[in-house]
Amino acid sequence: MPDYPFLDKIDTPEDLRKLKVTDLKGVSNDVREFLIDTISQTGGHFGAGLGVVELSVALHYALNTPTDKVIWDVGHQAYPHKILTGRKDRMQTIRQTGGLAPFLKREESEYDVFGAGHASTSISAALGIATARDFLGETYKVAAVIGDGSMTGGIAYEALNNCGMLKKDIMVVLNDNRMSIAPNVWALHEYFNSLITNPTVRKFKDQVWDKLEGHDRLRFAGSKLVDGMKAVMTPGMMFEALGFKYFGPINGHNVVKLVETLEFLKSQTGPLLLHVITEKGKGYAPAESHVQRYHAASGAFDKITGKAIAKPVVAPTPPEYTKVFGNALLEICRLNPKVVGITAAMPDGTGLNILQKEMPDRFFDVGIAEQHAVTFAAGMATEGFVPVCAIYSTFLQRAFDQIVHDVALQKLPVVFALDRAGLVGADGPTHHGAFDLSYLRLIPNMTIMVPKDEQELRDMLFTSTTPSPNPSRKREGNNIDLTPLPLAGGAGGGPIAIRYPRGTGIGVPLAAEGFRRIPIGEGEMMRDGTDVVIVGVGPILYEALKAAEDLATQGISVAVANARFVKPLDTALLEGLAARFKHIVTVEENTISGGFGSAVAEFYSSYRILHTSSLIPHPCIIGIPDQFIEHGAPQALMAAIGLTREGIRERILEWVQHPAPEGVSAER
Repeated sequence: MPDYPFLDKIDTPEDLRKLKVTDLKGVSNDVREFLIDTISQTGGHFGAGLGVVELSVALHYALNTPTDKVIWDVGHQAYPHKILTGRKDRMQTIRQTGGLAPFLKREESEYDVFGAGHASTSISAALGIATARDFLGETYKVAAVIGDGSMTGGIAYEALNNCGMLKKDIMVVLNDNRMSIAPNVWALHEYFNSLITNPTVRKFKDQVWDKLEGHDRLRFAGSKLVDGMKAVMTPGMMFEALGFKYFGPINGHNVVKLVETLEFLKSQTGPLLLHVITEKGKGYAPAESHVQRYHAASGAFDKITGKAIAKPVVAPTPPEYTKVFGNALLEICRLNPKVVGITAAMPDGTGLNILQKEMPDRFFDVGIAEQHAVTFAAGMATEGFVPVCAIYSTFLQRAFDQIVHDVALQKLPVVFALDRAGLVGADGPTHHGAFDLSYLRLIPNMTIMVPKDEQELRDMLFTSTTPSPNPSRKREGNNIDLTPLPLAGGAGGGPIAIRYPRGTGIGVPLAAEGFRRIPIGEGEMMRDGTDVVIVGVGPILYEALKAAEDLATQGISVAVANARFVKPLDTALLEGLAARFKHIVTVEENTISGGFGSAVAEFYSSYRILHTSSLIPHPCIIGIPDQFIEHGAPQALMAAIGLTREGIRERILEWVQHPAPEGVSAER
C-alpha cells in the first residue's frame, strides 16, 4: 500500500489529538484513501464509511475517546472509526474468518462501546450509558451517531422522547446522507432537504450577517432572528419539541467546522442534537454515482474504474435465490392483482427491486421499520390483499410481537419471505439467520415452508399466495400429486413463512413458466434406503444426499426425506419412517434449540406416549449449535459445525455405531 503521511503517524485517537486542527483535512484524505485501497482489495461495506470520514476524525479529535463514549448506529458506517482506533493494520482481514468483525464488537476494541449490526439502536444505548454515568457520579461525554437510514426506525423516536424527558447530558449526531442502503424513504429528510437547500433562506441569512458587519449588537439580534427562523423552518422545531437543543445543519465534510462545533457542544448541557449533512460514497466517484451498488462490495474491485474483478467461472452459475424469488413474485403479481410486495429498506437485497421496476404500484418500501412493515401488511390483508413481506431472517426478529399479535392471532394471510436464512458468512452473528424456524414455530396459526432448491422456492411462493380450489389431493405412500392447479384469487388460513438462504441455488432446472402447487404439510422421499433415514428441510438436503452416497460405499443404506414443512409436520411421513428405520437423523440450517429437529423429537415423544411403544426412535439432531457463530467464509463456517457432506457422514457413522441411550435425543 502507498504511504499515508498523516495516517501513518496515527495508531490511536490519542495520536490524532496531538496533531493541529489544520492537519485534519490531510488526515481525512488519508483515511479515505486508505479505506478505498483496502476495500477495493477485500470487499466490504463501503459507501457509508466514505461519507463519515470527516465526522469520524472530528469526533475522535474533539472528544476524549475512549473515556468519552461514541456509539455508532448501523456498524457498517464505522470502518473509518476502526481505522482510527488501532485496527488499521488489520483492516485487510475484515469480514474474513478470524479477522476483524464487519460491525462494531465490544470484545474487539474498547472504542467499540456498543455492538451494532442492525439499526436505530444508538440513541437508546447512549441514553442508557449516560444514565449509568450519572448514577456513578462520572462526567464523561456520550455521543450517539445515527444515520444511513436509521431514523426510519421507531426505536429512535422512542429514545429521543425519553432523552427529552430525562434531560440527560447526551449528544445525538444526526448523519443525514439522505440514504440508507437504497434511497431513503424517510419522509422527514425531504422536508430537511428542501429547507437546507432553499436559496431564499440561505440568501437571507448571508445578507443579514454581511450587512451588519461592525454592528455587534445588531448582529447578535440578527443571529437571534435567524435562529428563530431556523427553529420554525428547519428540523430544529421538531427536535426542540422533544427536549433537544438543535444545532445545524452543518457541512459534514468540513472537518475543521465539525471540530469547532463539537468543541462548543462539549460546553453545553442537556440533550443536544447536531445535524450534519454528508454524502454517501464521498470522495470516490463510482460510489458517489452508484450509491446502492457501492453500499457494500461483495469482493475486490478495480480502484480506478470501480468495476468488480471477475472471478474465473468454470461452469455456468445457478441463479441466486434472491433473484429467483423476485422473478417468481413478479410473475405471481401479474397473475393475481391482490398480491403486493413489501420490504424494509432492502429492495435490492430481497429481490423486490424486480417488482419495483416493473410494477411500482404493487411495491412498498417502508424504510428500516420491520415492525411497521408487518402491521402494515396485516392491515392490507384485512382488506383481501396478499402481502408478501420480504425481510431478512435476522431482521424479522425485530417484529416478533407484530407477527404474533397483529398477524397470527388474527389469522391473516401475510406471507413472510425470509431471505438470508442460515449462515450468511462474512457479515457474522448479527446477520446469520439462525433462529427463524425456532421463533416462528412456536406461533399458533403459522405455516412454515422450507424449499430444498430454487424450483421448490418458486412453487412454495405460488402455493402460499394462491389458495387451492380443491384442497383434497391424491397421495400414494410418500409421493405427492403435484398436478398444476388453476389460479384462484386471494389466500387464507393464516400466515405463511418461506425461508431460503443467501447465494446461488442448487442448479436444478427451473420451469419455463407457471408453477406447481405443493399440498400444505406434505413431504417427499428423495432417496430410499434400509438402515438410516435423514429427514430434513432446505438445501442442506443436497449435502445429506452426498453423505448418503458416501455411506453406501461403507455398507450403510441411507434414505433421505424432504419434510418441506416445519409446521405443520408431515406426521404420516414421520410415522412411516418410524416403522421402517431404527436410526432417524434430522438436518437443518437453523439452531438445534427449538428448530425442525426439536419438532420431530417432540412428535416422536408424543407418539411414543400415545402408542405406549418403545420402538419409536429418538432422532439424532444435526443443526447449528446453541451459540452465536462468528463471521467467515460460509463453507468454512458450515464445515466447522458439521453441516457439510463430510460432517453429516461422520455424525451418522458415530450415531449408528454409538447410539444415544434410551430416552435421549442426540444433538449437534
